[in-house]
Amino acid sequence: MSREDYEHSGAVVEETRSKEKLERPPMYKVLLHNDDFTSMEFVVYVLQTVFGKNEQDAIQIMLNVHNQGVGIAGLYTLEIAEMKVTKVTSLAQANDFPLLCTIEEVPGEGS
Repeated sequence: MSREDYEHSGAVVEETRSKEKLERPPMYKVLLHNDDFTSMEFVVYVLQTVFGKNEQDAIQIMLNVHNQGVGIAGLYTLEIAEMKVTKVTSLAQANDFPLLCTIEEVPGEGS
């Protein structure tokens, strides 16, 4: 084959694109759970440092944890949610607190 055979040799190349619908990934709630040992101050600290909440929002979420038994720290994709849970768990253990942090899929999100 000649070099011209490998080139377009003047032919028009059409690009066909399938019309794939991009879907949003499933979202997950990161939840903090109340216990009788973790201080309110530590929960506020975690919300500010791990989740980037301002003081007012962190206090409100902490009060939800305290009064309702659970509070939503944020909504994230699975990988980010897992990373947040790992950070919270490590911080809690390093400070001798049993703070429980879990992930729950948001119904109807994504696929």
